[in-house]
Amino acid sequence: MSIAFISAVVPVIVLLFFIYKKDKYQPEPLGKLILTFFVGCLSVIPAVLMESVIMMAAPSAEYMPVLNGMFNGYLVAGLSEELCKLLLLLLVIWKSPHFDEFFDGIVYAAYLSLGFACVENIGYVMSGGDQLMTALFRGLLAVPAHFLFAVTMGYYVSLAKFDPEHKGSLLFKAFLYPMLLHGTYDALLMVSDNLGGGDSLNAVICLILFAVFIIFDIRLWRKGLKRIKRMQERSREQGFDRLHPFDGFMWDV
Repeated sequence: MSIAFISAVVPVIVLLFFIYKKDKYQPEPLGKLILTFFVGCLSVIPAVLMESVIMMAAPSAEYMPVLNGMFNGYLVAGLSEELCKLLLLLLVIWKSPHFDEFFDGIVYAAYLSLGFACVENIGYVMSGGDQLMTALFRGLLAVPAHFLFAVTMGYYVSLAKFDPEHKGSLLFKAFLYPMLLHGTYDALLMVSDNLGGGDSLNAVICLILFAVFIIFDIRLWRKGLKRIKRMQERSREQGFDRLHPFDGFMWDV
């Protein structure tokens, strides 16, 4: 197994373990988590098909670089990927008896999204020229971004699960907010990439976009960690007994 392949997978494993350890009160069965992860891996297929269709309407990157970057960021990547992930997440967990506490939505959304990120990351790293640099860049930014989009999705899916009166609006937010976050993340990079290599004005714009991207990424982490903590508190309020993260290891699906 090549170093490049391992470097593509390690960030995914770290985040899977991280979110599992955060599930303090009623750890999810290992079999269900593995199933959710592999469904996330398979979610790449419908997402790529959907992206291929939408890309046919993309404006020219040469003549409309800003519009092209925003189109590809929000509609091609954000809409396609987050919609596919949400629909498959609901299919896998909505009626599951294991989805019984607030924090579960975040756990399952993270496992599914990291399945998607794992396949995507392997594809980018193994096909890139400088594989280790690609793995490092994506391991620090792209894979955690997918994780943080999933935290937002899982947060609203859980609210919808335990608030039937507002189920529709909360599920819509479970799609809309991750889509906007994903779109903004990709659009900042894509617009910058489209403008790169031009005159000095473009270079200044790219520098500004990169600064905005870093600020956006920091805020994404801060908001994600707050949502994790908030759902941990909601689970505790539900009255589950505190367990060690590995006390709940079982293979139910």
